[in-house]
Amino acid sequence: MANHKSSEKRAKQEKTRRMTNKTKTAKTRTAVKAVREAVSKGDLATAQALLVKAQSLLAKLAKSPALKKQTAARKTSRLTKLVAGMNK
Repeated sequence: MANHKSSEKRAKQEKTRRMTNKTKTAKTRTAVKAVREAVSKGDLATAQALLVKAQSLLAKLAKSPALKKQTAARKTSRLTKLVAGMNK
């Protein structure tokens, strides 16, 4: 446990940031899952609408240290490719 005032503050900040990152990550994962579910059901309109939201959340998460930029780009690319493949 923290023994100094500065280390107590640091521990408090880390906890706050960890919870924020966890919340944002969970929200993003849910959005990605929703897109994949819409694709599996064959609902193109819903998949396209959900894709826009998922892309936005991934981009926002990539700005924070919670997710690497390249990881977000890869996930966005794969989701986009998945939804685009429904048109065929």
